Amino acid sequence: MTYTERVCRVQEILDYTFSDITLAKAALTHPSAVEGQPVSASYERLEFLGDSILGAIIACDMFEQFPDMDEGALTRMKTSLVSGQTLSQVADELGIAPLIVFGESERGTGTRGMHSALENVYEALVGAMYLDGGYDPTAAFIRRTLAEYMVPQRAAHPISPKSELQEFSQRIYHEMPVYELEEESGPAHLPHFTTAVYVNGELVGRGSGTSKKESQTQAAQAALDKLEK
Repeated sequence: MTYTERVCRVQEILDYTFSDITLAKAALTHPSAVEGQPVSASYERLEFLGDSILGAIIACDMFEQFPDMDEGALTRMKTSLVSGQTLSQVADELGIAPLIVFGESERGTGTRGMHSALENVYEALVGAMYLDGGYDPTAAFIRRTLAEYMVPQRAAHPISPKSELQEFSQRIYHEMPVYELEEESGPAHLPHFTTAVYVNGELVGRGSGTSKKESQTQAAQAALDKLEK
């Protein structure tokens, strides 16, 4: 499948036509497919932007839709909605998997690699749509694809170490944990990240993994293990 065919198909999925096609191409491109090229050629920067925009839109919608839900419950629901599990499932159901462009080095990673890529591409497409068309089409896409998952049951209990640590930090110190990327190493097809997490200005945990999110999750779990002692 050519890039043009991939872009045409993803525009049908998004129900949106890009003015700047390079944004759509980048959003569908895994870093392994453009090694040695500018960072803007893959979805990494768009993923970063999309993650923040997605979180903001989801938070606003939840705030309006659930006026009686407290901060802890809202946090748990938001964490569930923007989790890798949810986003990769939604992206797969939308038919995005066949459209992602991988390099040779990444094609042998199997289900794990695809799961991560689907999550990242969903966020990257959100970022690309926001840059190209602004708030309205981006919010419409997010609401169309995630509305059915925005249910009170997802706020029942913490679903991840990051959510649990966030609740603890907000309850005790009235502030969010702070995650800092300490190290990034390895080739594009096998990266390694180390992240530290601080609560109330104190280093409380450190974790590592093959993605930034995995390293943050491991750091949060290490922090919880320390704080619960």
